[in-house]
Amino acid sequence: MKLAAKYPYFLANKAVFANTDLEVTNKYTQEVATRVALADASVIDKAIAGAKAAQPALNKMPAYKRQQILEHCVMRFKERFDELAYALCIEAGKPIKDAKGEVTRLIDTFKIAAEESVRISGEVIELEITERARGYTGMTKRVPIGPCSFISPFNFPLNLAAHKVAPAIAAGCAFVLKPASRTPLGAIIIGEVLAETDLPEGSFSILPCSRDGADLFTTDERFKLLSFTGSPEVGWALKAKAGKKSVILELGGNAACVVDRDTDLKDAVERIVFGAYYQSGQSCISVQRIIVHSDIYEDFKEAYVEKVKNLVHGDPLKENTFIGPMIAESEAKRLEQWINKAVEKGANLLCGGKRDGAMLTATILENVPTDCDVNSEEAFGPVSVISRFSDFDEALKEVDNSKYGLQAGIFTRDIYKAHQAWNQLEVGGVIIGDVPSWRVDNMPYGGVKESGLGREGIRYAIEDMTEIRLMVLRNPNP
Repeated sequence: MKLAAKYPYFLANKAVFANTDLEVTNKYTQEVATRVALADASVIDKAIAGAKAAQPALNKMPAYKRQQILEHCVMRFKERFDELAYALCIEAGKPIKDAKGEVTRLIDTFKIAAEESVRISGEVIELEITERARGYTGMTKRVPIGPCSFISPFNFPLNLAAHKVAPAIAAGCAFVLKPASRTPLGAIIIGEVLAETDLPEGSFSILPCSRDGADLFTTDERFKLLSFTGSPEVGWALKAKAGKKSVILELGGNAACVVDRDTDLKDAVERIVFGAYYQSGQSCISVQRIIVHSDIYEDFKEAYVEKVKNLVHGDPLKENTFIGPMIAESEAKRLEQWINKAVEKGANLLCGGKRDGAMLTATILENVPTDCDVNSEEAFGPVSVISRFSDFDEALKEVDNSKYGLQAGIFTRDIYKAHQAWNQLEVGGVIIGDVPSWRVDNMPYGGVKESGLGREGIRYAIEDMTEIRLMVLRNPNP
């Protein structure tokens, strides 16, 4: 299997082979794998105009037609499964097993959206709460918010784009999507499938573009909502420039995992190895900080280090590869420097820490000072930091000792401690008996503090992409 020599962008539902300006590299070999058309500001302006023009037709589209469009996507993604996985493996350097898993989640996300598209309902409101309101009845329905601006990241090029695109179709919103320039192919293939449907002309545009040319995605008032997934620095800056539109931000984290002394140690080690190092740790909910009870700390450390040392590094196209390249050599260099600085400040390097180009070996550190970047910032790579605790309250305080608050994992069999963590932790989600890296595509997902604003998960995204419209009926003879 191989990629096409060139790919288009999609403007107002149509493929446009305007140029071949964007090089997409094979992240393992660093060779140019294909070329993609790159949009400029004038094209983005046309896409926004097309979305605005398409919105009235989308407002009138019945739910069953939106559902049919989403069901068509599910069918075609299944048919193109291997192609999607291969493209993802090449453009993102994602191990093929992880790539196949992401395609499965793409399919799940569109399937959930198809189901939710016919469940967007309102309610009847009892208004007769005083004599003044006698004879009045209220009813609400949800209507599309209007054209949406979407900016998706490189690490889950399919599924994180799907979490914007699928609910927009379900809700009846036109959209313009900017995929990450490093990984645009998955979004373009989604566009190829959407172009097969009878969505009104202008309903969608998918436009890889340079960051310099993308200002309209944020500032243009024809958009009624901006949904951004990416780094906190960029996300909050975009919110400051977004004007009157609604803004949803899914940003970063340095997720913590608490391992209490009553847990199944073997199970916890297995799950944390996965949570910390799947797709080379390039996930905002990757396990970064591991806080282990003193009674089991040494046993945990021994088993954990042994597992991590034996992870297979290398070519992401090979089925047994667990650790592939980071998205760019510059990112691997950054994280290598963080690791080295932590060691200089007294941290113990238990394994890993070696770099070859964009490949960084799976790394474990202990005794890391709290102010080191590898502990306090988002590592976004194959590294984890372990520490010990003796008091559960102190462990929870350590989880919250972060400017981020996306998800946390708690390994405990104590239901009271589970509820304590749920009640106390300043995070968007608490995962009991598993890693914070766990997500299923219909759950509310998002963070607090520097980790973002709002929630994804199809039903919750649809709520953001629709507005409540009220009708009041007066009975003159109650």
